[in-house]
Amino acid sequence: MTESHADESAFIGRRHELAEIRRLLGRTRLLTLTGAGGVGKSRLARRAAEMLSAGYPDGVQVIELAGLEDGDLLESTVASALGLRAAQRPIGAALLDYLADKRMLLVLDNCEHLLFACAALINQMLRHTLRLRILATSRQTIGIYGEQLLRVPSLAVPACDESPRKIARREAVRLFSDRAATVNPDFTVNATNATTLARISARLDGIPLAIELAAARLRTTPIDQLLRELDDRFTTLTGGSTTALPRHQTLRATMDWSHDLCSPAEQHLWARLATFPGGVDLDTAEEICSGDGIAPDEIFDLISGLVDKSVLTTQQVRTATRYRMLESIRAYGREHLTPSEETTLCHARCAHYRRLADANRIDRIVPDQVYRYWLLQTEIANLRVALDSCFTRAHDPGAGLDIASSMWSYWVITGTITEGRHWLDRGLDLTSKSDPVRFTALWADALLAIYQGDVASARSWVAECRALAEQSRDESSLAFALQIAGVFACSAGDPKKGYALLEEARNRHRALGDFDALALNLYLASVYCSATAPHEAAVLGEQLIALCNERGAPLFRSYAQFGVAIAAWIQGDWRHTEAMMRQVAIPWTVINDRWGLVQFLEVMGWTACRRGDHLRAARLLGAADAVWQAVHASPMVVRYSEESHRNCVEHTRQVLGGRAFADAFRSGARLGLDHAIAFALEEEPAVAATAF
Repeated sequence: MTESHADESAFIGRRHELAEIRRLLGRTRLLTLTGAGGVGKSRLARRAAEMLSAGYPDGVQVIELAGLEDGDLLESTVASALGLRAAQRPIGAALLDYLADKRMLLVLDNCEHLLFACAALINQMLRHTLRLRILATSRQTIGIYGEQLLRVPSLAVPACDESPRKIARREAVRLFSDRAATVNPDFTVNATNATTLARISARLDGIPLAIELAAARLRTTPIDQLLRELDDRFTTLTGGSTTALPRHQTLRATMDWSHDLCSPAEQHLWARLATFPGGVDLDTAEEICSGDGIAPDEIFDLISGLVDKSVLTTQQVRTATRYRMLESIRAYGREHLTPSEETTLCHARCAHYRRLADANRIDRIVPDQVYRYWLLQTEIANLRVALDSCFTRAHDPGAGLDIASSMWSYWVITGTITEGRHWLDRGLDLTSKSDPVRFTALWADALLAIYQGDVASARSWVAECRALAEQSRDESSLAFALQIAGVFACSAGDPKKGYALLEEARNRHRALGDFDALALNLYLASVYCSATAPHEAAVLGEQLIALCNERGAPLFRSYAQFGVAIAAWIQGDWRHTEAMMRQVAIPWTVINDRWGLVQFLEVMGWTACRRGDHLRAARLLGAADAVWQAVHASPMVVRYSEESHRNCVEHTRQVLGGRAFADAFRSGARLGLDHAIAFALEEEPAVAATAF
């Protein structure tokens, strides 16, 4: 992502700035690139990140903040970008633990609208780490002790009396030429147009975004006419003065000029599309942005016009084309949104994303589970805006609660449980106790609380959920209420009661023919009951595998296999456990499921110990521990892994000796997740099996 999304256009110039970034990051831990909007801070930061990546053994991570409007979600957003699962609130401690010994570079792009939150988090991260470096971009300084500033200047512009060859080598002209060639492949800098190009570059103060907007005009406007239009525009703004406009006014004037060149319908669509920080596809634009003078069948042509004018950029996301705006252009567009348009869009957006979230629930036993996951991932920035709109401007907390509830499994898979609970808690606070829309939110929030070990919150939500179900007398609601009560009982140390409640819920789901609910129940029962009833847990897991094979649900199937693997382990069949874990690692890696992957490493450590390869077991335990620490969780609080983890650690330490165990453990902890997964998937040598 650039300012604010990545594109594949050539990166022009900036050799001095890149060298300065390299030099300054060698002596400071926080470097902030400042400058006006459109000057190219984001692209420069991302180019620097690519250039410097080899110098950071633990990696370089670029985190885009332009689409994040709630500072309370900053910690979880950074943690999620780093692949951390928010297993326990607050996530801040887990994030700091993860970064503590990392030699890495974090790029925080577009901080200006979250200055207070960014300053607080950056300060914490720098205080609790030794080798972390942070490169930030912001129109304002972050404002904390130790911050080093690098003001990003405009691109170098030529003098009008320079030779055509020198003019062609100036950065501003090189950028104009490169972008002009995309709309006119025959465009080149020559003796005829060089002086005109020098004047255009100077008139635009070498501001990259202004240059790109102007170059896009060459599709329909000869270069001499382009210069005349710019001269007319800027002479009006300066009252005929020869004094140049301040740079921020130059960009503003250029965007005003581009805006005036748009038709009235294009101007309205620009403003409406500016409300989508995650970009938009054609269908969504037609649904939400039509009306009040714009017909749905006009949207495509209007979008094409905005693409031609470089207001919109296109991005291919899998099989779909999405249309995005650079952050400066999006901010400009939002200024032109009328109050009535904003109100209409707000309600339309809430309704659209409520339908989208419901239609793409991942907790459905359907073949397109992975597609649904990727769709929600693509739309997450827009979903966040919709959630916030539901709870504020649209005054429709029920819709927001529906969206957050429908996405509960997305919050789990992506490791953003803290964010999920943030939205669920917010919606529950704003809705009436008697509102039926609360029901799904209650059991979803309770389940997320259980995953995070928040017993008090889970108990409260479970109690309210059961009371609401009994009041409604709805069979489906009663089944879900029994189900979440069963999971809570198992997690609270009463597996007998939990199993009975889960079984009763399962029978009700079957009677209702609700296969989605049945699949979720089979998974929860298989894992939560495996420690005390492994045979029954294995049967339930196999039933879920059969159901997934029948209906084609790949994500459900991987979790069904995990349940069978744990049951096999408890029953002593470690070879079957290992085989199953190797299978589930593949889909978990594809969707980057951190909760699944940490358990994969953990269980592979157990099987290595059982195989008799204790050195390998210690390394895998260390690798798993690094992830457990990062997600602020522990196998000692997961009911089905507590005893096996403890026994594996004790036996491995006893065989290797304390020092050798510690060395191997630390070696595994330094692997990093990708290398740890690859190590775990390597074929293990034949070693005499041992018991523990």
